[in-house]
Amino acid sequence: MASQAGWKKGIRLNKFFKTILNHSWIDLGARWILGLTFIYAGFHKIVSPDEFAKMIYGYNIFPHILINLIAIVVPFIEFITGLAIIIGVYPRSAAIIITGMLLVFIVLIAVNLVRGYEFDCGCFPAGDDGFFKSPTVTLFRDMFYFLLGLQVIFFNGVRKMIPHFSKIKTMLL
Repeated sequence: MASQAGWKKGIRLNKFFKTILNHSWIDLGARWILGLTFIYAGFHKIVSPDEFAKMIYGYNIFPHILINLIAIVVPFIEFITGLAIIIGVYPRSAAIIITGMLLVFIVLIAVNLVRGYEFDCGCFPAGDDGFFKSPTVTLFRDMFYFLLGLQVIFFNGVRKMIPHFSKIKTMLL
């Protein structure tokens, strides 16, 4: 009898989480947070790829021959996927790309934390991080963004759109 009561509570809790996670306003908020963050980060890296290349070099992980290529390609991917997730053009695909990049960022930051390196993560313009300049804080911030990306990926409801963006989406598709 006791196991059935716990089982029924578990069903209610699961239904509660499914309702919350499939709420269209939460999906919209997650998309906007991710999109604006990646547009902002990507734009500043596009404008000054040399600064971003120096930050990538500081990770001391990538072969030197690939650093310039990474410094040029990654910001455009960030910018385009950030824009796509906000506008709503294939938001699940954009979220998969963003979440994949976040997973790579999390691993890179964790590896350098374990090594004991002090470095600027390169997430935002140099000197613009303030409190978030700490690699540990950056790691937890990226984990939060990762969870937001998972929210967008696994969302099953009807996605909310800003009216002007829905017109742009129909023009693009």
